[in-house]
Amino acid sequence: MSEIRPLPAVTVDRPWWRGATIYQVYPRSFCDSNGDGIGDLPGITSKLDYIASLGVDAVWLSPFFTSPMKDFGYDVADYCGVDPIFGCLSDFDDLIAKAHELGLRILIDQVYSHTSDQHRWFSESRSSRENDKADWYVWADPKVDGSPPNNWQSVFGGPAWTWDARRCQYYMHNFLSSQPQMNMHNPKVQDAMLGVAQFWLDRGVDGFRVDAINFAMHDPDLKDNPPAPLGNGVRTRPFDFQLKIHNQSHPDIPGFIARMRALMDKYPGRFSVAEVGGDQPDREMKAFTADNRHFDSAYGFNFLYAESLTPALVREALEAWPDQEGIGWPSWAFSNHDAPRWISRWAPEDSRTAYAAMAMMLFISLRGNVILWQGEELGLTQVDIPFEKLQDPEAIANWPLTLSRDGTRTPMPWMADAAQCGFSSVEPWLPLGVDHRAMSVDVEEADPQSMLALTRKLLATRSANDALQIGDLEIVEALGDLLVFERRSPQQHLICAFNMGRKDIAWQPAQPDRWRVIAAVNETTPSGLPAFGAKILEKIA
Repeated sequence: MSEIRPLPAVTVDRPWWRGATIYQVYPRSFCDSNGDGIGDLPGITSKLDYIASLGVDAVWLSPFFTSPMKDFGYDVADYCGVDPIFGCLSDFDDLIAKAHELGLRILIDQVYSHTSDQHRWFSESRSSRENDKADWYVWADPKVDGSPPNNWQSVFGGPAWTWDARRCQYYMHNFLSSQPQMNMHNPKVQDAMLGVAQFWLDRGVDGFRVDAINFAMHDPDLKDNPPAPLGNGVRTRPFDFQLKIHNQSHPDIPGFIARMRALMDKYPGRFSVAEVGGDQPDREMKAFTADNRHFDSAYGFNFLYAESLTPALVREALEAWPDQEGIGWPSWAFSNHDAPRWISRWAPEDSRTAYAAMAMMLFISLRGNVILWQGEELGLTQVDIPFEKLQDPEAIANWPLTLSRDGTRTPMPWMADAAQCGFSSVEPWLPLGVDHRAMSVDVEEADPQSMLALTRKLLATRSANDALQIGDLEIVEALGDLLVFERRSPQQHLICAFNMGRKDIAWQPAQPDRWRVIAAVNETTPSGLPAFGAKILEKIA
């Protein structure tokens, strides 16, 4: 790999989050400090120096709230409490303090579409039809034949309705039956959720990643969803047979987001990013980030489940976010706690190192925020978890067609020669990848040619060049295996070129003597890009 020579940083007046690199931590799988096989908040705090050394701007923590862990924290039983397996509130305060000392900002998940069925709000709501929280969740009478009120299906399989004998009604759940749907149409429920956000803002968090926000409101008329047209993909769940028109994506959702933005604006420097999946993510992401009155950013699933990375895919994703007034700022993720690791999806086994270098350079070159999933900087692969060790409720329910989320959630390998690779002193909650020991942090720290070393260099390049962080983007070419785009800011003009295929491509910019290479991988030449070659050039005249 060619040496990367980052330029001196250019000072630009902008919010800290615009162009930021955000490192996602899954607390259960990051570092176990107390020897129970499960990662925790003190474990994360002990590794913040490592995270800071990567050159990232912020850390996003997946849920650590009080939970029965049916969906591993995305079923919240107390939004303002820390689950004992992760520590306590003082541990969180210590984490915040250490992060801020290191110049890292902390983002936390917010789950507003549903709670755990063990939340006290749901216990009260289900107790009768007359209590103060009777309409805090989505309840409905059965049809005359006793069947559910409509045909809605849950993401994890089966009807989106469960009968409750206490109220003699069905309650709605878009996910597990133990994750009852909040009635976010109710202003009191919105007030309660904004109170949760304020609790954490007062505690010092720097922003939120908002989970499944397009599931937050439903059609109160409970109309049936229409069938989805037949596609080329395999349908693994009843959920896949419908167009999700009425159980999600309600037009009132942006109104709640505007209320949340008004609250966050009282806390200068805070940042919000929404997860938006579903059938029409582009339209919803625009609505959820519009006009500087909603979320700051959003990310969809453009890359998260893509079977291959192609110039056409990149072009489609990037051109959906033009630099125009009123359109929000995009964020991008190649993998995360729900999606399989991209290196296993995209990289040819016989060229994995070269491909990974090209893909990481592309990642840091995109216009928007980069969300780096823990272990991505090491080149960790997807782990094949045998059925008997699965923890993921979706994979268990839909075995064998649904790919387990557990394969991307396996523990971080810290030390190659330590028990459990230094993650824990005991057997962890998920098995380590058999090939991950060789990718442990200590192994890669000692190797200047490692994926870790490259990631640090690329993130330094991004931080040192304002065009990469905040510049506009224009696609120059996206044909076959060649992708070329320009990044421009008032101070700088860059061109980024990538060969995503195995065959050499002859390419150079117009007037090549007016450009200099500031970063390159896989031994590029002045006039060409070899297999998986990539480079970033700066205009000098």
